[in-house]
Amino acid sequence: MKKVSGDDVVLITVEDARRLLEELGVYPVWSDSMGVKSYSLLVRTSHGEVFIDPGAAALQPGFPLPSIVKRELRVKAIHEIAGLLREAEYVVITHYHHDHFLYPSDRGLGNPYIYRGKTLYIKDPNKYINKSQWGRSRVFLSELLRLAGSSLEEHLTEPLINDFPDPVEELEYAHRRNYGDYAPRRRELLMKGRKWFESLKETWSNGAWIREPLRLGDGTSIFFADEKELLIGSIRLRFTEPLFHGVEYDRTGWVASLWLEARNYKLFISSDLMGPIIEDYAYMIIDNKPDIVFMDGPPVYLFPYMMNRINLNRAIENIKLIIDSQPLLIVYDHHLLRSPKWRMFAGEVLDYASKKGVLVTTYAWLKGLDNVADTVSGSSR
Repeated sequence: MKKVSGDDVVLITVEDARRLLEELGVYPVWSDSMGVKSYSLLVRTSHGEVFIDPGAAALQPGFPLPSIVKRELRVKAIHEIAGLLREAEYVVITHYHHDHFLYPSDRGLGNPYIYRGKTLYIKDPNKYINKSQWGRSRVFLSELLRLAGSSLEEHLTEPLINDFPDPVEELEYAHRRNYGDYAPRRRELLMKGRKWFESLKETWSNGAWIREPLRLGDGTSIFFADEKELLIGSIRLRFTEPLFHGVEYDRTGWVASLWLEARNYKLFISSDLMGPIIEDYAYMIIDNKPDIVFMDGPPVYLFPYMMNRINLNRAIENIKLIIDSQPLLIVYDHHLLRSPKWRMFAGEVLDYASKKGVLVTTYAWLKGLDNVADTVSGSSR
């Protein structure tokens, strides 16, 4: 779909991107650029609809919108998500942060049975998961089982494995990077992270595991997504191994990102890689040659307190590497759009992509809207 004039690659338009996504059956639902923490996506196939990450949370307290507006936007988002979720046959949950899934008991859904009869592919709740998400996954599954007349205890088992390789040891490009004066601090943080990882291995080795698959009496089936591949009608989904939610040993845990193939187009859907910050994840994306990338950008609203300049630079450099690989389109949203100053950090990405002939856009722009972050800051497209 890329337009070529002579030797120059010409940027596709937002309208082109919107039409292409519709042709592929891919529909962005809600995201941070629209005023709610979310990265929800609907995919229509010949065998039913797939809803990826049906979650929504209010923007953080520091975002300059009145609290009542943030709550109203969340209500609006959940209302739309619930309507689409009711019609979906398949649900994907990449991890257990509240902007990526909704408990059946969430009052905004209005119907606790909204997952009934569906096939769910969820982040493995037994390994490569931090303690908070270990707990949330079990609350989520307990609610589903209770509604089906069962209980979580009936589906528990002893840990099936006790060998959990350290994913940081498998990184190649991240270790090669020249960190300059930051190198000693990085080594210190990696040592602390390794201790954290070892403590999590104790949880995974000794805690009760949930058996897979779970087939509920109400027709609901639940599978663990990590590293699985499936064909649903006209699309193919392939889930990655667990990837860090941000930097190495990120305390927010791991996510299951995914590849989606439809009509000879390949899409990468990042979930939460925060940039990506880790170089190996950027090269994984590049090596797989996606046409379309849904990438959550770096959480610049946490700069400089919880995200430092080194890791911000890594995220910017990595998205530029992905741009160099010439995808048609990058949807750059989620964490990035939680700051009215996002352009101050990512403006160079927009400029770089434009020069390289790659369209970078947001959910809001795809829907013909202004980014809420731009509205509150007075910026324009």
